[in-house]
Amino acid sequence: MAQINDDYLKLPGSYLFADIAHKVNAFKENHPEMELIRLGIGDVTRPLPPSVIKALHKAVDEQATAEGFRGYGPEQGYRFLREAIAQGDFASRGVEIDPDDIFVSDGAKCDLGNFQELFGRGNVIAVTDPVYPVYVDSNVMGGRAGTFDGKGSWSGIVYLPCSAENGFVPSLPLKRPDVIYLCLPNNPTGTALSRPELQRWVDYARGNQCLILFDAAYEAYIREDGIPHSIYELEGAKEVAVEFRSFSKPAGFTGLRCGYVVVPETVKARAADGRMLPLKPLWNRRQTTKYNGCPYIVQRAAEAVYSPEGRQDVRDNVGYYMENASTIRGGLQAAGLDVYGGVNAPYIWLKTPGGMDSWRFFEALLNRFGIVGTPGVGFGPSGEGYFRLTAFGSHENTRKAMRRIADAGHWSEWKI
Repeated sequence: MAQINDDYLKLPGSYLFADIAHKVNAFKENHPEMELIRLGIGDVTRPLPPSVIKALHKAVDEQATAEGFRGYGPEQGYRFLREAIAQGDFASRGVEIDPDDIFVSDGAKCDLGNFQELFGRGNVIAVTDPVYPVYVDSNVMGGRAGTFDGKGSWSGIVYLPCSAENGFVPSLPLKRPDVIYLCLPNNPTGTALSRPELQRWVDYARGNQCLILFDAAYEAYIREDGIPHSIYELEGAKEVAVEFRSFSKPAGFTGLRCGYVVVPETVKARAADGRMLPLKPLWNRRQTTKYNGCPYIVQRAAEAVYSPEGRQDVRDNVGYYMENASTIRGGLQAAGLDVYGGVNAPYIWLKTPGGMDSWRFFEALLNRFGIVGTPGVGFGPSGEGYFRLTAFGSHENTRKAMRRIADAGHWSEWKI
């Protein structure tokens, strides 16, 4: 009889967003008259931009000819896209990245979950808290998390608390970890770090032989000057950092699926016999063994993002969603709530009022206003007492949601 990987059994309950969907579906059954406004899961709502659709059609037509047909492609990604990424995302910002260090995939979530396969079970993992759940859950599956305390924490993980008291900027670890996950601009808090603040992390990793897994999925949403769009803008980062990117949020690829990982040849980790070995060949081996590559037509669509038309489409997309973020920030502040984020990221992070816990506020927002958000505690123990809303709805629904809140007056007057 096959034996189960018991580490999977350690995972508490189901995935956060599955729990939310279950509660929302139950509410819809009991209140069919209520129009729900979903500002919870970070899925985009605008259609794919014209430049992407044009490229998709062209690539599909190529597949219909003997001369243009493409079968199995390179697991690392087609050269045309890797070169476009190296030029468009890095060289344009003064950063030199070898296209051979770029690995195209079907999305950052998969890459972030899969990359931990390169690490031994004995590695100590550090995460900012609150944090994107995939970082923690994938390491639970990999046997590195220890035991769960039933309140949101794992004994084997180093948590770096982020709260209003420290401006949601994590402090350097007191206990040295082997691997550090950083997501900037941050999901869920919307925080971004300045160049000196991020340089401290790079310097720490270099001085303590740590590896940084840098999730830059929201870099296109940065609005303020002085905030790095890539960790490789920092001195020494190519020695200690792997960067993850996605086409989902800037170009609307949540259904199309495309992302990439940058693994510089200079990033190394220690083998059991003490040798320092580059991670790039190991990731390449993993991908060529377990992954068939992102589809050709999708990679042509991603390439179009770097055309002049595609860049304008991305600016339009990002501008649209950040207008929603401004609408949400203003509406919540007018209701007397403490609001964070929404300036350099499409996420608005708010303090739940009156000492209410996160799930109770979720129920209150759903039942009172028909608005769906995400309880902060679902992102980790430091998320308790906070709540996340996203800017990925339509203008109409976002404004409608804020009108409902405005009509209820100050939060102390809400009947919840």
